[in-house]
Order: sequence, then structure tokens, then C-alpha cells
Amino acid sequence: MIRPDRIASSETSVPTHERVFRALRARIMHGEIVPGQAMTIRGIAEEFDVSMTPAREAVRRLTAEGALSMSKTGRVTAPLLSTDRIEELASIRALLEPELAARAQPRAHMALIERLQNINTTIEQTIVKNDAVGYIRANLEFHRTLYLRAQAPAMLAMVETVWLQMGPTMSALYARLQRPNAASNHRMAIEALRAGDEPGLKVAIRADVTQGLRMLGN
Repeated sequence: MIRPDRIASSETSVPTHERVFRALRARIMHGEIVPGQAMTIRGIAEEFDVSMTPAREAVRRLTAEGALSMSKTGRVTAPLLSTDRIEELASIRALLEPELAARAQPRAHMALIERLQNINTTIEQTIVKNDAVGYIRANLEFHRTLYLRAQAPAMLAMVETVWLQMGPTMSALYARLQRPNAASNHRMAIEALRAGDEPGLKVAIRADVTQGLRMLGN
């Protein structure tokens, strides 16, 4: 269920449709909405306690990003991605994310490394708990925290669109994912950052982002 408290904001200048968009986008990206889950614009508006207009605008934008689809009857769903589409997205991540990591590496500092270590501990905990949404959220937090140091906002925006499209499918197929090596790939990345090893960092990130997605396609 979409919780209205998710769109609460101290920034009263942020338009209602933007707050709805951000909250719904985060839920999709983190796998809180699974493929085929039925929604309607009216239902979204009611649950967010807004009018139809901002709900419709949020859905329109998310549809344009490939995160949602809407039928002629107004039924809104998150699509289940095909194997070919998963492979395509894996290839995009393999190209862009090692490059973002490499650009972040010269700007890495001890506080960043400690932050990444803490996030990776959380990831390990979600794996033990078999918490799909928690795992996806923490995993993306790890990558975003690193990539923000790259200072490449256009490239990061492209990667986040891929994450958004993958969120529902990753959540739906989490039981098949079985990613015990996710935390170890991150540990390799952290050690490479600590050592200033750009090639090692790129290898660790490429392994991390491709192994999971390609397992989904099997």
C-alpha cells in the first residue's frame, strides 16, 4: 500500500505532482511494487491524498521512464521484463557503472569508505533475513553513495533509470537471485578504493552489477 507519509516534505515549494512522483519512483526502484500489481490513477490519488491531476502526471512521467505501463482502461502496472530486456540492462550497467566508479575513485576519502562499509554490513543483514526490498534499497544506496563522488550527474541519471526499470522484476525474482556474493563484490570494491586501485575497482563493480542481472535472466 502506498503510504501518504512518504510524500511528506518540509519543502512546501515542491509541487504536489513532484512529491508524488518522487515517492512512487522510490517505491518502484526499491521493488516495493511488483510486476502485474494492479493500480489505478484514482487509487494512487486516494492513497497519496491528492487530486487526480498530480497522480496522473506522476504516472505519465514514470511511464515515460519505462517504469510503469498503463492500459486503455486506466489500469497501471509495473512490467515484468523479458530475458532480452534484462540482458540489455545488464550491458548498460556494465558499461556505465564501472566508469562512474572510476571517476569517483580519485575523490574517495576515508569517510566515504567507512560509509560504504556500513552500508555493506546492512546488505549482509538483508541477505540473511531474505529481505528483498531491504536488499535492493541498501544495494542501490551503496552504488549511489559511491557514484555521487564521480560528479557525473548525467551519467548517474541514466543509471538510475536502469535501476528504476529493474526494481519490480528484481523484487519479484529475488528468491531466484540468491546473491551470497553481493557483499563480497562490494568488499572487493572497498579494498580497491582504499588501495587507489582503479582497475580493481572497475572489475569489482562490473562483476557486481552483471552477475545479479544475468542471473535474473536465466
